[in-house]
Amino acid sequence: MKFFIVDDSATIRVMLSNIIEEEGLGTIIGEAGDGSEVYSDILANQGVDILLIDLLMPNRDGIETVREISPFFQGKIIMISQVETKDMIGEAYALGVDHYITKPINRLEVVSILKKVSDHLRMEKSLNDIQKSLSVLKNHIQPQESKNLFPMHQNRIVSSGKNILLELGIIGESGNKDLLDILAIMDQFEKDGVREIPPLKELYEYVVKKRYGDSAPPDVVKKEIKAAEQRIRRAIHQAIEHIASLGLTDYTNLKFENYSSRFFDYSQIRMKMLELEGKKHDEHYHSRINIKKFIQALYMEAKG
Repeated sequence: MKFFIVDDSATIRVMLSNIIEEEGLGTIIGEAGDGSEVYSDILANQGVDILLIDLLMPNRDGIETVREISPFFQGKIIMISQVETKDMIGEAYALGVDHYITKPINRLEVVSILKKVSDHLRMEKSLNDIQKSLSVLKNHIQPQESKNLFPMHQNRIVSSGKNILLELGIIGESGNKDLLDILAIMDQFEKDGVREIPPLKELYEYVVKKRYGDSAPPDVVKKEIKAAEQRIRRAIHQAIEHIASLGLTDYTNLKFENYSSRFFDYSQIRMKMLELEGKKHDEHYHSRINIKKFIQALYMEAKG
């Protein structure tokens, strides 16, 4: 079995890794310190069978992460946390979590649960193999069914977007998932013949409905739209700071030259550089971030 561990505590990750390897339960093929670093396509590419994920993390918690990846992740999910409220555990199970491990970590409990989940997963895989061998028709229908779930082109533009966000220094920010969702939505718009970028509020609304469905209550949609805008604004602010710091270190830095004018207004970059040098401080700096310019540049850059 291939395991991926997500926990903001390095100690917990080491403990779980040791238990898995010492008991011969499988191989640790990846770790992350926050849910914002976990994506279903990455898990699929690495062939992850079992995801161990902490409930409470600083940027994106376990519940939100599971909500994002569960429609696409084919493996098993085990939640880890000290929190034992019925509502939270119930929500975790409703989203597709298979088991719940409580902290502090108990070796016997971990081994028992992982063996049980591994056996269940092996049985499921065997049944799936049998069904595939007996059903020729399914092989013809499956490409049509999966066509609308995750178009290959959207996979490419999202992957390209991740690389750009990494260079901008914000791949770990909570707003990066909102930006990647916007890329996928804009890409679909262009494929449908819509060339103009919708107003930002509409883009945020599409992001929320993409996650929660069209049946989401209006008050939830309104609240999440505001939260998405705040996350994106914070992420862009961090990107400005990252690029400005590169320019201070080396004005001929390729990333600084490529991104400073394309993604941001020069005045913003210059103001941030002065601020980093301790020469200027503007309390209203956040309000002047040009979100639309950033999103347009990110989309054009991701398209190549």
